[in-house]
Amino acid sequence: MEINENAALVVVDVQKGFEEEFWGRRNNPEAEENIAALIDRWQETGRPVVFVRHDSVEGSRSPLRTGYVGNGFKDFVEERRGKGAGPELLVTKRVNSAFYGEPDLDAWLKGSGIGQIVIVGIQTNMCNETTARMGGNLGYDVLFPLDAMHTFDLAGPFGWTQTAEELTRATAVSLHGGRFARVVSTREVLEGAAAR
Repeated sequence: MEINENAALVVVDVQKGFEEEFWGRRNNPEAEENIAALIDRWQETGRPVVFVRHDSVEGSRSPLRTGYVGNGFKDFVEERRGKGAGPELLVTKRVNSAFYGEPDLDAWLKGSGIGQIVIVGIQTNMCNETTARMGGNLGYDVLFPLDAMHTFDLAGPFGWTQTAEELTRATAVSLHGGRFARVVSTREVLEGAAAR
């Protein structure tokens, strides 16, 4: 797999609030380890890293609300911020897509001549998927390492429920089959982004 020398790693919403029972049962306990490995590879090779933080409205019950401890990045992410040899950007948002945050992610990527993005983080079928769909629509080559993210069981309409694993599989099939993104593994991305 070819990873561009200036491919951006987009680390979505890896925040402490997702550790709370509020969300229910999650999948993929290896997600954090894989996210950390990708951040480390990007930083050691001087590639750009975008850290995205979801700022839920203050006063809401969300564990990601502004001013609450859950709004902060998980420790393993916070410890890595500012440590890379390449460019770094912090994007804050209040909706699912990182492309609707501040500052404007699309403008920053295009201004930096970046055409390839790798999306990791939380949640697979929510902010990660929405960001990947928009990235594909905007013309980016989007890579989606499925084992570097996780999600939670979810209830929907008509009494339907889906497990985190079922939601992950549906996201993978929709993104890959619909050509919004290439669904890959962390190992493939790490190998493709080996030191230059």
